[in-house]
This record gives sequence, structure tokens and C-alpha cells, in this order.
Amino acid sequence: MEEIQLKGGCTCGTIRYLLKSMPMFVHCCHCRWCQRETGAAFALNAIYEADRVELLSGIPEMVNTPSESGKGQKIWRCPECKIAVWSNYAGAGETVHFVRVGTLDNPDALPPDIHIYTNSKQPWIRLSTEIPSVPEYYDLEELWPAESLERRQVHLSPISANSRSKRYKS
Repeated sequence: MEEIQLKGGCTCGTIRYLLKSMPMFVHCCHCRWCQRETGAAFALNAIYEADRVELLSGIPEMVNTPSESGKGQKIWRCPECKIAVWSNYAGAGETVHFVRVGTLDNPDALPPDIHIYTNSKQPWIRLSTEIPSVPEYYDLEELWPAESLERRQVHLSPISANSRSKRYKS
């Protein structure tokens, strides 16, 4: 496992965490659901195996939140300042965390690997041609690095065959 030291946490400092490797992939999601949930133009999520996200202090509270798929997502928030630090989506289960990049001490360390759901992005956002972008979702096997696909397979093995897919779609 690649050694890194990326730390982050909530605004008030109650929740602190350490990321033990680079992420499998980083999504910049422009869907209307992410816009509504974040109150911003997009959500930037780094996809990590849960065991590579070490809680250093505090205990986040889980909030069940609806999603467009109808399967919902679990958003883990600071119990004091209510900042969302990561999510678990039904398609990936409890073994994968979508860490909110904006909660990192240095969010510049994890730029997006892809822009998704650009069909609903805010019209004033101009995307770089250097980063792939898709109107909706994509096939992971086409864009994820081989190492990330291997990491994903190891951590999805506990999830039942019925809930497996090529996507981490909410």
C-alpha cells in the first residue's frame, strides 16, 4: 500500500481522519442531487476502502439520505458542526467510503479523475479537456487504473452478487 499522509476533518475539529493511501478514484459529480445536498455546484468525492480511512478523533453520526436511485446513501457527519465527511452508497456498501475532498486539510491534493453527470452541471462551469467528463455515469473498467479495479474487487467481495455492478452509482 502506498504510504501517504492525508488528513482531514470537520469544521469544528471534532472529527479528524487519516487517509492511508491514495484513493481508488475521484469523482466530481454535477448531478442535481449532489448540488442539492452540498448547496454547491458539485460534490467532489474520493473513493476509498473503509479500512484505509482511519478515524483519529470523534465519532461521526450517520444520516440516511434519499438518492435519485431510490436506494439512498448514508452520509456521515460531525455530531457538532454537522459537516459531511464521507458517504456510503448502496451500490458500494459499507466497505467503501466516498470521502468529501473539501474536508481534507489540503483538498488540492486530490483533484478529480472524472466529471460525472455533466448533463446537469451548472451552465457557468467550464470544464477542462484534460479531465474526462461524461454526461451521466461511466464504465469503471474503461477509466479506472488496473490497481484501483483490483482494490475495488477485493472490497466488494463481501457484497452479494445481486448488488454488484460496474458502477458506484448512488
